[in-house]
Amino acid sequence: MERERLSRGLMQVYTGDGKGKTTCALGLALRAVGQGFKVYLVQFLKGRDTGEARAAARLAPDLTLKAFGRPVLVNLKSPAPEDLALAREALDLARELLAAGDHDLVILDEINVALAYGLVPLEEVLEMLKQRPSWVEVVLTGRGAPPELIALADLVTEMRPVKHYYEAGVPGRRGIEW
Repeated sequence: MERERLSRGLMQVYTGDGKGKTTCALGLALRAVGQGFKVYLVQFLKGRDTGEARAAARLAPDLTLKAFGRPVLVNLKSPAPEDLALAREALDLARELLAAGDHDLVILDEINVALAYGLVPLEEVLEMLKQRPSWVEVVLTGRGAPPELIALADLVTEMRPVKHYYEAGVPGRRGIEW
């Protein structure tokens, strides 16, 4: 039996300097899975063990998460060759997923950062997004979304920091930040 698809997939961008971009995308993924949709989350620049990766494994095969990154922070001003290769792998997978149209929702987590620092080419990403099947919803997260991406998007949310407990010295917490 064929599952119900979205009649029209839109493009959403979550950007800005505030916290919550990935968390917002994960909430949407959870909602989509709950409605019987297939979701694939491609993470750029992330490679450490996270709560979202563990949760996705529990929701498989309805939610798939593949992270492309090393467990260390990327030097964005001078990325290592390995970081560039991993960003390319993530982009290649994203292209395959979007072209195939087998997933109702594809999330490209932190792709905006990869774009902002030139780890992936903007024109290639824009073309990939324009060529996706009409029923595939796509979400792009990360700081520094380029103006061209914002112009192409159907929805743009900018997270703005107002107050954060980091400022009071509270470090990232297991299950909350990662």
